[in-house]
Amino acid sequence: MPTAEKVATVENLTELLKQSKGVYLADFTGLDVPTFTELRKKLREEDISFLVVKNRLAKLAVKEAGVGGLDDLFAGPTGLVCSEADPVAPARVLTEFAEESDGKPVIKAGYIEGDVYVDAQLEALAKLPPREVLLGQMVSAMQSPISGLVYTLNGIIQKLVGTLQAVADKKSEEG
Repeated sequence: MPTAEKVATVENLTELLKQSKGVYLADFTGLDVPTFTELRKKLREEDISFLVVKNRLAKLAVKEAGVGGLDDLFAGPTGLVCSEADPVAPARVLTEFAEESDGKPVIKAGYIEGDVYVDAQLEALAKLPPREVLLGQMVSAMQSPISGLVYTLNGIIQKLVGTLQAVADKKSEEG
């Protein structure tokens, strides 16, 4: 029989999953308390939440939130890592932290916009630069052809002005 506390936990998790752009499952086995605290601190700096909940409750929340494909992955110690802002940030932070701390935690899977990502796909996501950098690269790529056009047109105008000035000088010498 469900208790009020468990019902509230499932409701809170369901709401968090619905609001999250990126959801990841991480196995945190083998992390000691100071290392786990450091991981949570790094995640908090990026506005990422890390929740440890019972697998049975997490499965119920995932089902209610409409997040498909993750049910079978709730086995053993599993942390739910969610980001409401940047869907790729959790993969990047978890991967960087795992590289620094003997490969732990291990990302089991990721869920972004209806797609489940595992293994090599997660590695590719983790290598993506932050959203701000991607936006800057996109703006730069869009601005480059326009700048080239401006410089080309400016060169043509300068040549035209130079030619007109030469014609004017020649006429003033003749006349």
